[in-house]
Amino acid sequence: MCGICGWIDYRHDLGSDEHARTLAAMNQTMSCRGPDQEGIWTGGPAALCHRRLAVIDIEGGRQPMSLDDDGAAAGGSTLHMVYSGETYNFRELRAELESAGHRFRTASDTEVVLRGHREWGRSDPRDVARRLNGMFAYALWDTATEELVLVRDRLGVKPLYYYPTPHGVLFGSEPKAILANAEAERVVDMDGLRRALAWVHDPSNAVFRGMREVPPGFVVRISRQGVREERYWQLEDTGHTDDVPTTVQHVRDLLDDTAKRQLIADVPLCTLLSGGLDSSALTAMAANHLRDEGRGKVRSFAVDFAGYAENFQADDVRGTPDTPYVHEVAEFVGTDHRDILLHTEDMMDPAVRAAALYARDLPAGIGDMDTSLYLLFKAVREESTVALSGESADEVFGGYRDFHDQDTVAADTFPWLAGRMMNHDATDPGLFNRTLFEKLDVAGYVDDQYRTALSEVPELTGPAAKDPHERRMREICYLYLTRFLPNLLDRKDRMSMAVGLEVRVPFCDHRLVEYVFGTPWAHKTFDGREKSLLRHATKDLLPESVVNRVKSPYPSTQDEGYEKSLRDRVTQILSKGEDAPVAPLVDMNAVRERLDSASSHEQNNIGKRMQLERIIDLDAWLADYQVELNV
Repeated sequence: MCGICGWIDYRHDLGSDEHARTLAAMNQTMSCRGPDQEGIWTGGPAALCHRRLAVIDIEGGRQPMSLDDDGAAAGGSTLHMVYSGETYNFRELRAELESAGHRFRTASDTEVVLRGHREWGRSDPRDVARRLNGMFAYALWDTATEELVLVRDRLGVKPLYYYPTPHGVLFGSEPKAILANAEAERVVDMDGLRRALAWVHDPSNAVFRGMREVPPGFVVRISRQGVREERYWQLEDTGHTDDVPTTVQHVRDLLDDTAKRQLIADVPLCTLLSGGLDSSALTAMAANHLRDEGRGKVRSFAVDFAGYAENFQADDVRGTPDTPYVHEVAEFVGTDHRDILLHTEDMMDPAVRAAALYARDLPAGIGDMDTSLYLLFKAVREESTVALSGESADEVFGGYRDFHDQDTVAADTFPWLAGRMMNHDATDPGLFNRTLFEKLDVAGYVDDQYRTALSEVPELTGPAAKDPHERRMREICYLYLTRFLPNLLDRKDRMSMAVGLEVRVPFCDHRLVEYVFGTPWAHKTFDGREKSLLRHATKDLLPESVVNRVKSPYPSTQDEGYEKSLRDRVTQILSKGEDAPVAPLVDMNAVRERLDSASSHEQNNIGKRMQLERIIDLDAWLADYQVELNV
């Protein structure tokens, strides 16, 4: 796991002294992602920068990494690469390459991917990407063709952004690396602000004008002729024919294989345990594999808030606190467990909020669900360098309550906006300036994104194609995997890499995602509950209470003191009047009315609290990032 960035400018030799300071500044923004080593390679119009978090082959995996072919001295091709992430099947690919005559200098997965491009990617780099099992984002420069190739994993677990310029491109693991170059403007226009305000993933819109994400499952090729995006993977209908018992067993086999692969590391690792089905099953499988390999107990970590379990109040989203289930699983599985206990003052610490905002690069507006995750990862990093997470199991197996609510499923929009998870009305400006909100037409933006997503959904084949409910649930599953999950993966990546922690997500293994996506909804709910396939595939590993536990999302503090702190901070912003950076975006009278109303804790409405979080985040973001609004 690392941070990468770079610059292609076909007008200049980027190895000259005048560009060195800019390249160093770009690379420095990635220091948290790679605290162990750094490197910069330049050659003619290309510069590749790397910050390394050493996980596999500590000594040999330094980057940027280069590979000459036999004719390089006579004008042949040299490949240079910077790589972020992990390729979990690198040992099998290495054996293939060795049988083809390659001789390796390191034991790293980076060299396997680099040599893979020499062997299999000469005509089409997508042929290499299709062979990789993992989470990855990397850049490859070919000196012969003067082409840069940017590659991102299938689900978008690892982030990668690019910014076309008149004479080349800037790229980086995060926007901040690109924005460190003066060629990138810090401008947010109408489209960018719509993207910032809508909880819908759109890789073509990275909020800052002119910036894009490399879409998941794509390569981007940059040459003197321009930029083109090429898809190498997408979700498809697989014509699933396995019966339920066969499907359950295949899910178990895939999970076992995936968990075992993702335990490979030359540094301490652990699991993130919430006491839910997903993380508990993963922790149990990890414990079994480590025990079989003689590697001792698995470490596990959980987040908790002071007084949360004792004073917990159930609501429409969260029915039970995590801690009792966490402790039961830890004892049942036999983990070396530690709770990370957080207090309101921890999460409202200005330095912590600033660190979380800087990690995200954007005003997410979810407050304690960012800061608590940041603090959890910071504490985990004190003892482990790699953590396994249960992220994405709900999107893959259909775990959210909104999957199972008839009205939400029938709503003609994204289900998380219509359902209990967010209960978001895209036509309601809330605390925002109504005139600006109507001008932005956020509702129209959301609807356009929804229609575009629906047009991509692969059609059902076989008997299920005749069932309207099966067709609709195929759409719902696709929406969650492609327009909701990327937001969660980005949050997880940013908060973890901000403290130099590598978080792996076994439920994002593309083989598992493909297989489960292809199964009928009737299979996914064959026992009348959510996540039927996962529950039955792993129930032998877990205490019965966890097997039967109803889904409870990532926790949010219920301490009334937290909202009081939010209100105090918003009051400070209001005191600046029109000088507050966020002032042009909000309705000051509506904000004052909101501050005079009952607390969202009393109303049991997390969405109203998030309105305050968003004002605070937007105000800080506009100031700290020196954003120019062009609206």
